[in-house]
Amino acid sequence: MGEKDSKRAKTTQAQAESLHASEVVGGRGGKGLAVENQGAPGDGGGGGGRQATATVTRRRTETEARAATTSGSGNGGGGGTGKDKDKDMKEDGKKGEPVKRTVLDKNGLEVVLPLEVGSQLMCLWRDKKHHPVKIIERKKVEDHEGKGQQQGDGEVWDDYEYYVHYDEFNRRLDEWVAIDKLDLATLHRKDQSGKSNGKSNGDGKSGRTRTQKRRVDSALEGMHHGAHAVEHDPAQHGEGHEFLGSEAQVQEHEEFTKVKNIQFIELGKYEMETWYFSPFPPEYNNCNRLYFCEFDFSFFRTKKQLQRHMKKVKMLHPPGDEIYRNTYKNKQNKDVTLSFFEVDGNKEKIFCQNLCYLAKLFLDHKTLFYDVDLFLFYILCEVDERGCHPVGYFSKEKHSEEGYNLACILMFPSYQRKGYGKLLINFSYELTKKENKVGTPERPLSDLGAVSYYSYWTYTILNVLKTYKGDCISVKDIADITAIRQQDVISTLQRVNMIQYQKGQHVICAAPELLDRHIKEAGNFRYLVDPCKLIWTKYHLRQDYAR
Repeated sequence: MGEKDSKRAKTTQAQAESLHASEVVGGRGGKGLAVENQGAPGDGGGGGGRQATATVTRRRTETEARAATTSGSGNGGGGGTGKDKDKDMKEDGKKGEPVKRTVLDKNGLEVVLPLEVGSQLMCLWRDKKHHPVKIIERKKVEDHEGKGQQQGDGEVWDDYEYYVHYDEFNRRLDEWVAIDKLDLATLHRKDQSGKSNGKSNGDGKSGRTRTQKRRVDSALEGMHHGAHAVEHDPAQHGEGHEFLGSEAQVQEHEEFTKVKNIQFIELGKYEMETWYFSPFPPEYNNCNRLYFCEFDFSFFRTKKQLQRHMKKVKMLHPPGDEIYRNTYKNKQNKDVTLSFFEVDGNKEKIFCQNLCYLAKLFLDHKTLFYDVDLFLFYILCEVDERGCHPVGYFSKEKHSEEGYNLACILMFPSYQRKGYGKLLINFSYELTKKENKVGTPERPLSDLGAVSYYSYWTYTILNVLKTYKGDCISVKDIADITAIRQQDVISTLQRVNMIQYQKGQHVICAAPELLDRHIKEAGNFRYLVDPCKLIWTKYHLRQDYAR
């Protein structure tokens, strides 16, 4: 019996040491046991470690519990040290919830940290001014060095970062911010009646009307590195959700894509800040930056991986057929050679899918199609001695029953405000002319895409009216000349007040000085397609069946 008791004692001691070691490894959001308990989704896994620690604590032996109590009584009479108290608070917290603490703002009022999702307050933006924001998400930052701000009696520190939406701006400017960017004194609090004391309207916004918000967003386009310089009427297009369908569909879309998963990308020699969420594979969920190969759009987590890949790349241009090349003069009056490549989604699936992943980072309301077989992709490239560098693209269905000549269009932010977007639109209509059809882009148009299309339609249609030699011209004649759909011709002429409805038909009223003014306002079209240099044949569905 003595030997059995000895063995039992040794076994109990080994189990206690094993549990104690597990506690050290799994405590406070670290590795080990905490990995199995990820915590609340909104807290970035920060609650998982505390849950694991609490589980291990409950499993301590009575001897260890007595030892902890004795140690606590020796440091102040049963209360333990400050660290012990903080640890006990974390262990006793509710499952999956962050530990809350109260601080004072600069007015001496209490604020509970971390801030709740849905909170509204003021945030310092890149223009060095405070703007109203709403907290969309929060996450605990591991290995956080700490960023504080002076509030009340001292400096406030927080281990959380907050994903905020600026009420005045488009969703593309949403970002993660630390506590030092938030003005806690402006936090919207509720009085005893449950009403917010902040100056906001019923929908939680900053009191601006929808039109005012669009105007502010339009004014910011010139400040943002990815905006077009063309002035436009913000009432013609909003934040990019008007065409998504019902309000429920819009809310579902925004809920699913509310937080950008990738913050930055590197493509060629440029670094770009992303605008929206893109559904990359799960292994890239926690990747803040991605590195893209500019020739095949393969993406990697580290720059070393990209560099190893680039050593294997032999084809320094997009796959597919080069169907157009021309040399132009840029703003600096220097030669720039531009080229178009046609890529069949059925032949180059990986390339086209990678391009869709990349494009979704800058397009809010487009659906990402993994089945790219039914689409043709037209890649615009700048050509130099190092290869053909993609600057933008558009895609179109191989066969569109609705008569769409363009499904999706994107200029990469680093190449915007150069006139390339209008060249993409012009190219899509030149292809439509080759098919002896009229076409229109697939709806919805993004806000920046709508600006470019309105500008192109105005410039093209009014130039036809200006140079037409006949006595009269009809809307159908304009559509046949430009390949622009008749409804788009009518809406464009109505926008510039050059069409009237008289006696059951549309009558075009265009004075020469009015034409010149609107053509000038449409902007400069430096790059236009030369049809003589376009080498292209219409796609036939029989080509797929032949293979």
